Amino acid sequence: MTDIAKGSANWLDAVKPYVQKAPLGAFFLGISSGFPYAMIGATLTTRLAQDGIDKKAVTAFTLAFLVYNLKWLWAWVVDGVRLPVIGRLGQRVSWLLVAGLFVMAAVANLALVDPTTGLLQTAYAAILVGVAGATFDIVIDAYRIETLRPEQLGVGSGMSQYGWRIGSVAAGALALVLAARIGWHGAYLACAIFALPAMLTGLVLGEPERHREPTARRGLGEVWESIAGPLVEFFRRRGAWLVLLFILLHKIGDTLANLTFRLLFDDMGYTNDEIAIYDVGIGFWAYLIGIFVGGVLYARMGMKRSVLVSLLLMGVSNFSFALLAALGKSNWGMAGAIGFENFASGIGGVTVVAYFSALCDLRFTAAQYALISAAASIVGRFLTGTTAGAMIERFGYVDFYLLTTALAVPGIVLFWLMMRAGLIDASVGSAAAPQPPA
Repeated sequence: MTDIAKGSANWLDAVKPYVQKAPLGAFFLGISSGFPYAMIGATLTTRLAQDGIDKKAVTAFTLAFLVYNLKWLWAWVVDGVRLPVIGRLGQRVSWLLVAGLFVMAAVANLALVDPTTGLLQTAYAAILVGVAGATFDIVIDAYRIETLRPEQLGVGSGMSQYGWRIGSVAAGALALVLAARIGWHGAYLACAIFALPAMLTGLVLGEPERHREPTARRGLGEVWESIAGPLVEFFRRRGAWLVLLFILLHKIGDTLANLTFRLLFDDMGYTNDEIAIYDVGIGFWAYLIGIFVGGVLYARMGMKRSVLVSLLLMGVSNFSFALLAALGKSNWGMAGAIGFENFASGIGGVTVVAYFSALCDLRFTAAQYALISAAASIVGRFLTGTTAGAMIERFGYVDFYLLTTALAVPGIVLFWLMMRAGLIDASVGSAAAPQPPA
């Protein structure tokens, strides 16, 4: 366990890493990681809603996010397959460039479809963006973890979340503004440039020092080992199944609520400009503040207590949207709900992501983090895509958001029990070790 995971008494030590090279690199990686999510998330939801698509069909589009939850199936390729020609730049750098180009092409493809005349084609295009974005995420997460030193994991996660929110918000806001002026096709095409920051970061920083070169894959046995090895290593740890259960449960309510906010705003009569100001604008700054607070809490309180605090805050944040739905349209009410939710999510984005990063073994960084991050939201995304629209229509927004608040309780209780049993300390991998094992 590293010093930063235990907590530090020095406030300067908690802030100083924000200006170091590796955390700054994590910031630019985060920008590119966030924008594909926006293209098939809130932005696509707004686009479909404004085109008059039925609510059930709109929420069904969130199933495109399930591709992110399947990325562990091909993450081993990023760890173990060396790309021809461009591979001389390094395993992580070469994959950053190829995955970035894939994302740009997929977003351009989504720009060219018309939901009003080809809803199925739009769904296929959204899924393709999901596949490209998930692949980009696999590489970005592995590059980030291997570039950061163990004591930088908290701040590096914070900087990555800063970048993620800036990338997703900037892409989403740019899409809204351009869509009102030049149409959705041009708006999506313009947003494809957000893939460039990660690609340029890889070229500037080069291959991470902690990266381990993959072993040669000469036969089916070796290929199978590259696929199964990350899973076997993880599940050999003490309490691994409980850790996985926590990963599955902790974000159900948050994911279920977040992917339906734009439906609430549209039904309450908010305009695109109001959404851009109060949702995107207020939420953006609240999230940035939350990220900074999360990084300081992680450094001061240590990994375990800071994660527990963030889980509690995220657990009650959905309640503010139940209040907003009950009170009716109010710009101040929207600002307050969005502000609190994003502040809590910012803290959680640092502490929880740092814990998940610490779970990785450096031999299988891409594959293991892909498994962990995919599992973190699969239940909430599945429920959103299959039942959220129907639940909103049946129960109304107030009861729906009360339900999402209650769904946060199991994850909070489980993490507290894991703390008492010592499973948090036992679950971390070599990414949290000062030096990787030989």
